[in-house]
Amino acid sequence: MIKLQRPICPNPQSLVDSKYDHPDNKKALVNASYGKCMYCESYVLSVSFGEIEHIKPKSIFPNLEFDWNNLGFVCQRCNNSKNNKYDEATQHINPYDENPEDFLFVSGTYILHKDNNTRGEKTINDISLNREGLLEKRLETINRLEKSLNACLQLQEPLKSELLEELKKEISREKEFSFVLKDKLRLP
Repeated sequence: MIKLQRPICPNPQSLVDSKYDHPDNKKALVNASYGKCMYCESYVLSVSFGEIEHIKPKSIFPNLEFDWNNLGFVCQRCNNSKNNKYDEATQHINPYDENPEDFLFVSGTYILHKDNNTRGEKTINDISLNREGLLEKRLETINRLEKSLNACLQLQEPLKSELLEELKKEISREKEFSFVLKDKLRLP
């Protein structure tokens, strides 16, 4: 999970008209998350249409159903896992308002919560951020990156430096699982 910048709502009238999933608004949220789920960082559009999620559940907060600041782009798996799980005292991490790195860290393919961080723990558990399929996809991505890095480190300068710069692009914010990959790419 990475920190995201909430865009300006492109079609506020649709929210007034009770259409939180208007195509213009959905596109803005997709672009803000780089086409990734705002929680697990999987590329969504390659396997599904993706969903507009209510950060605070609309069943508990009906007054926020059409509030732009309560909407985000997610995969179906994270949305279904989170469902209506909500605790006002221990809210899920909101990547638009908070930096997930303040709550979470990476160990191998796992996303873990920092010591005594109940919000990080609740977010991981309620949204299933360490479900089997995610762990497998993260491992594939990490292995691919490490293989490229090891091959790159065997090269001579200046090609080595040029390719290391290219590898750094593989951990940029728009890449799938960038939170996990950033931890893995430790350049000399």
